[in-house]
Amino acid sequence: MSQATTPEFDFEVDFVTGQPYPWWEQARHECPVYRADASTMGFADRPLFGIARYADVEGVLRDPQRFSSAINAEHIGQYMGELILAMDGQEHRSYRGLVAHAFRASALERWDEALIGPTIGRLLDDIAPRGRADLVRDLTSQYPVQVICGLVGVPLADSAQFHEWAEQINTGPLHPEVGMAASRAMRDYLAPIVEDRRAHPRDDLISDLVHAEIDGERLSDEKIYGFLRLLLPAGAETTFRVMGNALTALVTHPDVLARVVADRALLPVVIEETLRWETSVTQVSRVAAVDTEVDGCPIPKGAAISVLTGSADRDEARYEDPEQFDIDRPVQNHLAFGTGQHQCLGMHLARLELRVGLDAILSRLPNLRLDPDEPPPVIAGLAFRGPMTLPVRFDPA
Repeated sequence: MSQATTPEFDFEVDFVTGQPYPWWEQARHECPVYRADASTMGFADRPLFGIARYADVEGVLRDPQRFSSAINAEHIGQYMGELILAMDGQEHRSYRGLVAHAFRASALERWDEALIGPTIGRLLDDIAPRGRADLVRDLTSQYPVQVICGLVGVPLADSAQFHEWAEQINTGPLHPEVGMAASRAMRDYLAPIVEDRRAHPRDDLISDLVHAEIDGERLSDEKIYGFLRLLLPAGAETTFRVMGNALTALVTHPDVLARVVADRALLPVVIEETLRWETSVTQVSRVAAVDTEVDGCPIPKGAAISVLTGSADRDEARYEDPEQFDIDRPVQNHLAFGTGQHQCLGMHLARLELRVGLDAILSRLPNLRLDPDEPPPVIAGLAFRGPMTLPVRFDPA
């Protein structure tokens, strides 16, 4: 039987600029269930295990009885409040059922023409005449957060502030004081909007939340604010990063870009391959609910588990040449949105935003290419991955 041990190879990776894939590959081959430094994840009071292989990652995510999500309440929950991510069992099923209807693919399609298309169109109106742009600064960092603000009912003029709060909340475990301040500021901002929607419901998500019921009871204020603190960072930050990853993939693979420009039916394939190749969120947290094991490695009850979905989606046992961006590879499920009962509620919204956004970019920015006068884009980061800049040129409209 194998044993979970601290790996002998160096796995120190900078949170913002690091490249974890080389040591994840080594982990998959040498120590697929390994002991890690718990303090790096904010779990100084318990052991931490990393899970690197696809089969093991999928198994953990599909087994909530042995591997609970409750640890999210003490980790990111400090900054987001009462979280659906931290719920298990009937509480999770009830809460998820309450909000899931708003995120079904069929329910979201109505937002294409009403919100998503106009949002990307406004941003491209500003960019298209220039002939050059930084697509992170000018587009991807603004587009998803403006869509989320529109869905929730937050004024568009405040979307930049929400983008800043979202980043600060997401990285709260690294900078606790900043994360807590952003959490309080977001709640204070949202409070009068929530109260207004109680008295005057509108066609937005906050109205849905404050008037929804579970078994005859409405959501508490803290559950409402917890969901909104999760939705705004998750919906804005993750989609902004993965859209940057998709655009980076296209402009650094001109042959693929040319194919997609000529045939937009390839966009869904591009999106799924991007999600597998360079997802925006590479890991999720679980806690061992019982003394258990993974791949023969014992894991004690109460141990924290870093479930490395980013590593799983580059597992050589599942994907041929997994480090390559290849839109012609056979279709297989990936774990960018997780799996099991906590599979990402926003996955249909993310796919819709990516499809509409990428299609509009390719239409409005013809002859899109890397800017030869600027450094090429680099996708970087440990838990959250995306390019910091994406300088491009195109034929001005």
